[in-house]
This record gives sequence, structure tokens and C-alpha cells, in this order.
Amino acid sequence: MKGNRLYKAEKLRSKTVIERLFMGGEDESQRAISFPLRAVWVRSESRPDGVTLPRFLIMIPKKRLRHAVDRVKMRRRVREAYRLNKSLLPTDGSVEIAFVYVDNCLRKYSDVESSMIKLLNKINKSLCCSC
Repeated sequence: MKGNRLYKAEKLRSKTVIERLFMGGEDESQRAISFPLRAVWVRSESRPDGVTLPRFLIMIPKKRLRHAVDRVKMRRRVREAYRLNKSLLPTDGSVEIAFVYVDNCLRKYSDVESSMIKLLNKINKSLCCSC
């Protein structure tokens, strides 16, 4: 799979994996915050489909942004920042990542992108050191 496109295989949809992502792992190295985003990640086992791409999930809580239009706008900004900077992650290892928006108001795309770059670098460093 080439380019900056987001494929369906990259989206995290499994309920059991999402539960394992948030319930499991008391290790602090698998959680990071770079305002206005927080990231939680876990290295995944081999998947039955054989794809080793990183999978991601974006959460914009209703508690933080009350209006649906604002949540959709922020979800698009976070997804775009991830799409353009996902090359910072290693492609050979598979990892599940959840990005959670933690601010109470809308942020500019440049703020979201700089936060995403910091988080992806932290995740990459964590994955490379754990090998």
C-alpha cells in the first residue's frame, strides 16, 4: 500500500482490541500527551489478514465539544494530520493507536499537526526501544 491514502485496513474497529487498548497496559511508555491530543498505543499481535500496518482510532468526546459540527471538524483535522505524517511510524511493526482530543474548544490545524508529529515521534521511539 502506497502513498498518503488511508486504507480501511488502517482503521481500528475491533471492540475487543479497543477494550484491550484502554484497559490493558499500566506501562507509562504506552501513553503520551501533547496538547490538544493524547495518544494510547499498544503493540499488536499478528493479524489473521497478514497486514502489518499501524491501525488508529480518533476520539473526540462529546463532553469536550458539545456540537456535532465541531466534533466532525476536529476529527477531520486530526485524521488529516495523521494521514500526512503517518510515515513517521515504522511500517514493519503493527501497532494500535488511539488519539483522544482533550481540549474544550476548536484548535487550528497547525496546532493539531504539531501535536500529532510529537506524538508519532514518541510512539516511534517507544516501538524502536522495545524491540
